[in-house]
Amino acid sequence: MIRDSDPLAHLINQVRTAAGTGQPLRIRGGGTKDFYGQALQGDLLDTTWLRGVVSYEPSELVITMLAGTPLVEVEALLAEHGQCLPFDPPHFGTGAATVGGAVASGLAGPARASVGGVRDFMLGVRLVNGKSEHLTFGGQVMKNVAGYDVSRLMAGALGTLGLLTEISLKVLPVAPAEATLRFECSQAQALQWLNAWGGQPLPLNASCWVNDAGVGTLYLRLRGAVAAVDGACKTLGGEKKDNAEAAADWQACRNQTLPWFAERAPGLDLWRLSVPQTAPVLDLPDEPLIEWHGGQRWVRAAAEHAASLRAQAVAAGGHATLFIADSPGNKRAAACFDALKPPLDAIHRQLKHEFDPAGIFNRGRMSPSW
Repeated sequence: MIRDSDPLAHLINQVRTAAGTGQPLRIRGGGTKDFYGQALQGDLLDTTWLRGVVSYEPSELVITMLAGTPLVEVEALLAEHGQCLPFDPPHFGTGAATVGGAVASGLAGPARASVGGVRDFMLGVRLVNGKSEHLTFGGQVMKNVAGYDVSRLMAGALGTLGLLTEISLKVLPVAPAEATLRFECSQAQALQWLNAWGGQPLPLNASCWVNDAGVGTLYLRLRGAVAAVDGACKTLGGEKKDNAEAAADWQACRNQTLPWFAERAPGLDLWRLSVPQTAPVLDLPDEPLIEWHGGQRWVRAAAEHAASLRAQAVAAGGHATLFIADSPGNKRAAACFDALKPPLDAIHRQLKHEFDPAGIFNRGRMSPSW
């Protein structure tokens, strides 16, 4: 493909043309999260035309990038300066994932429960709205915001509000020390321990409970000052894992390449239940994989369990998402996300109308009705 000499102007022209005709546009970077949300439709709007780091000042803990910049390049640059994206954005691929996709999906990895999600590190964005206007929101510093914080609003919007062109994120130094502990225990025991440890001054960073080859196993990642991590290891006990081996396992957890994910049988969808960390063991069709200190529960289930999964998640104070459908037919037959309550739905629709009056951006990706 021959690249346009001014890729941004080319993309804005695409938006202008689509808005005039009502033709939907399908925003796509590396395509590693095409599975997420409702089925994609419309003409391709390729963000990989927008690539590169605009500015990076390690001493200020801020990096600004074009939306199509590969995550692997950003993480490599940060690592050179002993810094990182603390929310562990999943890649779901071999280097194709982009910064724009990470923000638009709003997905975070194992450290989410301890450090915060994507929106917590958003400082500013530039975007093209449905009127083909190139707008700037936020900046490169944290500050109080009156009304909607538009930058954070883009995290998890799945591209339905506009085309992200430039993103500024807060970064953090890599922790001085890290350790992973392994405990053999039941799901109920793991949840009890995690709830108890959460109320103590421990450097908890990530957790994962899984039925590992027939044995219930809790993995706990500690990060922080050397003294804090060493002290926590002595207090908590368990089996201390080799850091290099553990790092590979946490990467596999982040990108869903652990055996538990790979062994999902044909005919089973992958569901994500987001519930309070204090939620008890749920009556699920299969033993889940549990992250975020109990707050995120992955479930492999057939389509007929959808209503039960949603009901249990709501009863526990959370919600359920059809994360990966076993087949396109399953995705068409059921909504991926829980329906919003009327007041919140009205706010979403009004925001969609303000940013994208013609409804051209990722039509139907978040909700079949818009």
